[in-house]
Formats: sequence, structure tokens, C-alpha cells
Amino acid sequence: MKNLIVMNKSSVLVFLLVGLFVLCECEDEDQFLPVSPMVKKEQEALYSAIQGFVGNSWNGSDLYPDPCGWTPIQGVYCDLLDGYWHVTVLNIGLVFDNSLQCSPNAKFTHHLFELIHLRSLSFFHCFSSPRDNPIRIPSSNWERLSNSLESLEFRSNGGLIGTIPVSISYLKKLRSLVLLENGLIGDLPIELGNLVNLKQLVLAGNKFTGQIPPSLGGLTELLIMDLSRNSLTGTLMLTFGCNLTSLLKLDLSNNKLEGKIPEGIGRLKNATLLDLGRNKFSGGLIQSFQQLVSLKEMVISNNPLGGDLMGVEWGKLQNLEILDLSSMGLTGLVPESMAGMKKLRYLGLNDNSLTGNLSPKLASLPCLNALYVNDNNLTGKLEFAEGFYKKMGRKFRAWNNSNLCYQREMIPSSSTSSHGLNGVKLC
Repeated sequence: MKNLIVMNKSSVLVFLLVGLFVLCECEDEDQFLPVSPMVKKEQEALYSAIQGFVGNSWNGSDLYPDPCGWTPIQGVYCDLLDGYWHVTVLNIGLVFDNSLQCSPNAKFTHHLFELIHLRSLSFFHCFSSPRDNPIRIPSSNWERLSNSLESLEFRSNGGLIGTIPVSISYLKKLRSLVLLENGLIGDLPIELGNLVNLKQLVLAGNKFTGQIPPSLGGLTELLIMDLSRNSLTGTLMLTFGCNLTSLLKLDLSNNKLEGKIPEGIGRLKNATLLDLGRNKFSGGLIQSFQQLVSLKEMVISNNPLGGDLMGVEWGKLQNLEILDLSSMGLTGLVPESMAGMKKLRYLGLNDNSLTGNLSPKLASLPCLNALYVNDNNLTGKLEFAEGFYKKMGRKFRAWNNSNLCYQREMIPSSSTSSHGLNGVKLC
């Protein structure tokens, strides 16, 4: 009985406290209600735009009590502007488990372009079937977002087909344009050069053809340019790179680009990655490569480049960690100056026509953990110390150099198979 009384007193106390809280909430309700409403027309446009992508069965209940309040759904974010809530970020697609997931019949509607305060718009794995539901990027109305949109992304949309609409060039505030791994085709519009505020341009993994427009070379604010994994052809203008001095990453790999690599590439003094691999470049290595003093990764492999390694002062590339010059038709000696790249971790010189002996100084590179010189015409004795073979293991490859040999006393065990010396004869 005593315990029961105590419980009742506790219950009364809780009740009084809750009542007091409710009373306070009612007396100062502005502290607990949204400070400003959302314009009804914009809310209706948002719901209609989302229904176009996820289906008409979606009714907005996931955005209760309103699109800009607390919501369990990912992808819709708002900012307070001029006393009203406005949608500024819209992410469509299954990025998270609770994201807005597109229906098999997803489509664009004109309502999307009524969200004139949008700063970021992205679509991830939304348009998935080029056969059942091929979708094109809208060719009009982008000018309605020209004063707000800063980021536009389409990622992993296999059903997104057609060309890049010229009207995207109206987005004068755009800082990031990412069209990654879609089904887009055709030439790159020269009007992309009008997007002078771009920091990031990623058009990789599509089916683009034709030349790289010279206008892209004038995007002076660019930090990232990735045009890899397309079917781009033609040559790069000789001044390409001269105005891209802010660039940190340039990836043109896996295309069909040809001709001489422009000397302007040497102006990319802030770049940390340069990948020109798997193209049809010719005309030899350019001397201005040695000016890329910030570079950490350089891949020029799988190009019929020809020429030799002697025209570049490799020791100037003190930050280089990865250098892949394989399958390039290179001839001549391996320069001793390569031992001056003290941060080098990977050196790929395989599948060329290099001659002469390897300098033992290469073995002294403190960070080197992969050295591939197989399938060349190297000669003479391998004069690397025993510790080099212990450190490298199978990541040292020297086979298929018919006049290259190793000294038994330099090998740490009777077996050569675990030290990359298979195919190298004993001196």
C-alpha cells in the first residue's frame, strides 16, 4: 500500500511536469513551431518532380510534417531565404537505404525547373534501363536554374542516353559537372567552355566521341578534369594545359586520342595525377614533363609513343610515387637519373624495347616496392644487393630479357621463383 502511494505520487509529479512543459510550449509556441513556412507552389512543384522519378504512389508522407522539417528520408534539404524555406539540395536515387528510390519508369517533369533555388541536383542509379526506359537529359529549361545551381551530377545511370544538351552551358554558377558512367554519346559541346566557374568536370565512363573542344582549355578554375573511358579522338591543341594551372587531376585515359602530347602539359605545376594511358599518342616523351614538380602519379602506358627516356630530368620529380611507362615502344637506356625520384613506389618499364644494363642505384630507392622491367632488351648483370630481392619478392619482374643475367650469390635462397627471376638466366 505504501509503495502504491509512492507510485501515485510519482505519477502525479510526472503529470504536473508534463503539464507545465505543455503550458510553457503553448505560451511561447514560436520556439517550437517552424520559424517560417514553405511557399505552397514550391512544395507542390517539389512533390510533382519527385513523383516523376519515384512514381505517383509517393504522396509526400515521407517528408512529414513538411519538406524542410525533420524527415526520415535522405535527399531533400532546404535553406531559409527571404523568410521562407526553399529547397536547395535534391538527391534522387538509392544512395542510402532511406533515399528516394527511382521507379522503373522514372522521368523528368517540368516541375523540377520550378525549384529555382536549387544549388545541388544529383541522380544516382535512377535511370537504369536503356532498353525499357531510355531517358535523355532535358534539352531546355536549364536557364531557369542559372542563378542558383552550383552542382549537377548524373552517376551510374545506364539508361541515360543521348547527348549533353547545349543549354547546360546556361548554368553560369556551376562549379561541379559530373556525368559519370552513364550511356551518353556524341561530341562534347564547345559551349561547355562557357562554364567558367567550374572546379570539377567529370565526364568519364560514357560513349562520347569526337575531339576534346579547345574551349575546355580555357576553364582556368578547374581542379579536376576527368574525360577517361570514352571514345574521344583527334589531337590535343599544342597549348592544351597552358591555362589549366590550377588543375590537380587530369585523366584522359582509355580513349583514342592521338598525335604528340602537347608541351603545355608541363604547365600543370599543381597537378598530382596525370593519366594519359591507353590512347594513341606518339612523338615521344616531352621534356616539360620534368616541370610537373607536384606530381604523385604519372601514367602514360599503352601508347605507341616511341622515343627514349633520356630527354627528361627524372630527378626533378621529387614527389612522384607511381610512374607507369609500360607498353610504349621505348628504346635506349634506362637513365640513372630515375634513381633520384626518392618517393617512387612503383616503376613500370615493362613491354618496351629498352636496352643496356640497370643501374644498381635503382635498388636504393627507399620507397620502391614494385619494379617491372620484363619484356625488354636489357643486357648485362643484375647488380642489386641481396636485400633488394628480399624486399621486392615477386614485385620485381625481369623475365624476357634474353641477355640479362643474375649472380647466384646475390639471391637470398636457392629458389629464384619467389624473387621475380623466373626467365632470367644465371650469369
